[in-house]
Amino acid sequence: MSEPQPCAAGDRAPTQRDAWGLERFALGIALGGARTPADWQAQLRIVERADALGFHSVWLPEMHFAPGVTASPLLAHAAFAARTTRIRLATTSVLLPIHEPLALADEVAALDRASRGRVVLGLGRGFREPLFRAFGVDPKSKRARFDACLDAMLDAWAGGADGSVRAPWQHPHPPLAVAAFGPLGLAQAARRALPYLPSPIESTRQLEANLAAHRAGLPPDVDPATLVRPAMRTVHVAASDADADRVLDLLRREVRGLRGAGARAPRAIARAVDEDVEERAIVGTAQRVVDALGALRERLAIDLVVAAAPFSGLAPSEREDALERLAASVLPALA
Repeated sequence: MSEPQPCAAGDRAPTQRDAWGLERFALGIALGGARTPADWQAQLRIVERADALGFHSVWLPEMHFAPGVTASPLLAHAAFAARTTRIRLATTSVLLPIHEPLALADEVAALDRASRGRVVLGLGRGFREPLFRAFGVDPKSKRARFDACLDAMLDAWAGGADGSVRAPWQHPHPPLAVAAFGPLGLAQAARRALPYLPSPIESTRQLEANLAAHRAGLPPDVDPATLVRPAMRTVHVAASDADADRVLDLLRREVRGLRGAGARAPRAIARAVDEDVEERAIVGTAQRVVDALGALRERLAIDLVVAAAPFSGLAPSEREDALERLAASVLPALA
């Protein structure tokens, strides 16, 4: 994977795939939060190894007020940037409605320059009312605040506002995507001709339907084939069929807990949780995972699969071993 370079004025306008560094089908990894210093060290090991193995990107969410979540993915990525050279540093959902736009634009630009242009910025709105109340935000205003924040950031990166925000390394800014679940979020992503970033809990059927809805909402002058199509999936390359069965059982137990919280979640998320685990998780020995990811790529024209490891009940060493199998047996077969 070549190192990202800044575009000088007058260069050919890059395509979305150029900006994302997607010369061919690629695999990224998604990480959750870290509860303890030992967890942070394990994450650093995983990211360093993923960088060496040739994975495209590492993805972190922004979450607050729960044990072990990542409150500042940009801060975590700064640590990853210091330990890596090639892997792209991506967010599944920086929550724009709760941020001050110019401060966030400055932080993103700083990380992009420090990493020599490796930032991919996934943007989200959030949905939990306690989050908005904690930050003094009216939940009903989240979509308007999302648009206002993104517009202010784009203006700042372009040299508008008062010119105090330094430009990112990538020109005119890092690649953007929008995390979306329901029709309003999909429409918001499509209106700006930005890729839609699915959740790993969506079933393949939901993912297919949402990609169609996103495509239908694009401006008339935008060719859908020019947009990057990422997908997030829970992926575990098992050492044996028995290991695969064990991990699937852990995932089913996790889903039962999510169903208990379904009444507090948006309808689209509640529907996703009701799907069978195997509709959204790819778990099996290497050839089974190769076949499943290949089928997903062919069916939905996916450019990038972001593999989220199962977290419940798996030791860090098990996740690291599964990553090694993913790199050794799956990545070469697909790329």
